[in-house]
Amino acid sequence: MRIVIGTDHGGFKLKESLVKFLKSKGHAVKDMGVFSEESCDYPVIGYEAAKLVAAKSYPRGILICKTGIGMSMVANKVRGVRAALCDRLDIAISSREHNDSNVLVFAANIVTPDRAKKILEAWLAAKHLGSRHARRVRQIKRIEGLEYERVKKG
Repeated sequence: MRIVIGTDHGGFKLKESLVKFLKSKGHAVKDMGVFSEESCDYPVIGYEAAKLVAAKSYPRGILICKTGIGMSMVANKVRGVRAALCDRLDIAISSREHNDSNVLVFAANIVTPDRAKKILEAWLAAKHLGSRHARRVRQIKRIEGLEYERVKKG
């Protein structure tokens, strides 16, 4: 699978571990950075990665920051992105099955590399269940579209 990944300085080490892990599993990974632990502005990286998922250039994305909250906020501003901040297997699976999440967000201060790998594998393997869940995802997309039009009108 084609996967885009991005982080701020706080998630650099976790990102490096996940990029290596994903490549070892045969995934094509686009690394949006950062490439050191030097302080940076996470919104720029999160936005650039989320845009690639929204454009369907990459079906899935992974974002990392210290708490995961900032990256989640940024990613979910991008039309077509459904980012889920997950620190447990069951939540990650549910985010795919019920919400059709397409961006997985990690909190580097909470999730260890080993745990992140397990969560990531489960998230990548999980499928959207459709049915009543598809109806709810359509409702989310409708709300997103309404907000987009509202902002555009000013």
